[in-house]
Amino acid sequence: MKKTLVAILLIFCVLSITAQDTLRDDARVRRNVRIVLGTEATLYAASMTGLYFAWYAGYPQTSFHFYDDNAEWLLMDKGGHLATSYIVGSFGYQLLKDAGLDEKRSIWLGGTLGFAFLTTIEVFDGFSQGWGFSWGDMAANALGAGLFIGQQFLWHEQRIMIKYSFHTTEFPKYRPDLLGENLIQQTIKDYNGITVWASCNFKSLFLNKESKFPAWLNFAFGYGATGMTGGFVNATEYHGKPIPYYERQRQFYFSLDVDFTKIPTNNKFLKYTFKVLNIFKLPFPTVEYNTGDEWKWHWVYF
Repeated sequence: MKKTLVAILLIFCVLSITAQDTLRDDARVRRNVRIVLGTEATLYAASMTGLYFAWYAGYPQTSFHFYDDNAEWLLMDKGGHLATSYIVGSFGYQLLKDAGLDEKRSIWLGGTLGFAFLTTIEVFDGFSQGWGFSWGDMAANALGAGLFIGQQFLWHEQRIMIKYSFHTTEFPKYRPDLLGENLIQQTIKDYNGITVWASCNFKSLFLNKESKFPAWLNFAFGYGATGMTGGFVNATEYHGKPIPYYERQRQFYFSLDVDFTKIPTNNKFLKYTFKVLNIFKLPFPTVEYNTGDEWKWHWVYF
């Protein structure tokens, strides 16, 4: 416990010290930025402490060690790390930018928020007997943060957004301990029902600003997997009850999407509502190809 609390404290101190150097001379901006940074730091410390006691405290602790989980869940867990790092970073940036901080510092301080959050979780894993520090997870965390930061510096907007979608599957009934006992748990634990998307804005990428092509219309590439009742290999039974055989397959998707941030509004509530909605891929007709060498058409895919 002491080691993990030290990790939280170190990261918190680094963020706090760095934050002091970002404040402008303007009193209003200083106040707003301090409020945002203070709120983020408080939520960060509270969530990490809560996560430790809710999840890690019940498992034996060991010396810091590494763990290679790159073959687990057909890389769907890595997609989750990438998406979380990207999404949290985008909100961190937006809050600091709206508080009045300049673009460059908002990008660096806000855009790395998801990376810092997930790095702490990796430290927890590193001291936990049941897991370990994963370089694969860290690479996915860095890629998510880098994708946001790189685009913001290059274009001052996100032309390629990472999004999430979920649909229920049959698999949790066989492994509720692993895949979720209820719908809320399944949305983050059942990798069979999760799809991670790269949603690309057609107009921003390929057309000029004067084009009449809808600015809100995106095309999206998705990655998912199915047939998984275990991390590395499928289980054959659970509490003495047999589990049917399933072929583990990767799935690749092509679909349309909506970029809600391209819908013009001066209303702050709607602005942040659209920002939240942009986390999720909007259901649309979708083409699927999977590693079972099958092509499928979905009239509406979640």
